[in-house]
Amino acid sequence: MRVMFALTFVFLYTPIIVLVIFSFNNSRRGGNVIWRGFTTDYYAKAFANESLVEAFVNSIAIAVISTIFAVALGAMTAVLLWRWRFPLKPVYEGLVALPIVIPEICMGVSLAVFFSASGLTVPPEAPWPLNLGNIIAAHITFSFPFAAMVIRTRLQSFSPEMAEAARDLGASEYQVFRDILIPHMVPGLIAGALLAFTLSLDDFVITFFTSGPNTVTFPVKVYSMVRFSVTPEINAASTVLILMTLCLTFIAIRLQKPTEMTP
Repeated sequence: MRVMFALTFVFLYTPIIVLVIFSFNNSRRGGNVIWRGFTTDYYAKAFANESLVEAFVNSIAIAVISTIFAVALGAMTAVLLWRWRFPLKPVYEGLVALPIVIPEICMGVSLAVFFSASGLTVPPEAPWPLNLGNIIAAHITFSFPFAAMVIRTRLQSFSPEMAEAARDLGASEYQVFRDILIPHMVPGLIAGALLAFTLSLDDFVITFFTSGPNTVTFPVKVYSMVRFSVTPEINAASTVLILMTLCLTFIAIRLQKPTEMTP
């Protein structure tokens, strides 16, 4: 069992480790597997590449804006599913979880068709970040169910006796929600935000179908560069994105750990 576990990790993470190592390789070709010496020059070149930096800034802006809306919608959805009973609730739960299970390419095509058919496509000449509106809306659509699931998981550890005690002491429903429920949700809100931010920052498929010619994001830019040749500059840029994703994912996992509450 331990051998299979180790082999699984080797199979999954060896390509990533190789990419990170060869991002420091002093070679003109990123696909060169011969070590030519240690250098950090390609990290400097990656940050000096204006189009790459612009794509990275676009990705950060999209991730931040979409995360804010995704967490807000996810929190409201989580509270609704956790607290209230209503007709067709299982159907609603299934619809909320649908963006999680359907293939991204299907969602990307459907969103592209929707924007085109509805005439809601934002013109590329719109001021920044309004020209990123279609991508932001698409990212909110597929990321808020993840935030809702994380926040709802956090709500499962909430003790109803605390809310009942607050009501007995004269607190209104709004005060209970503001002073008791929201503080309990904070770890889930942070974890959901980090997860939504990571999903948005890494997304390629949905972004590819909903972006315009002048709205390039970091994953799409890296893909366009890889189509010609793999360079150490691409390795360096990919390493930066991997490190950001790993850090945010680690924080999100840590914050999802349930904590016991005493009434």
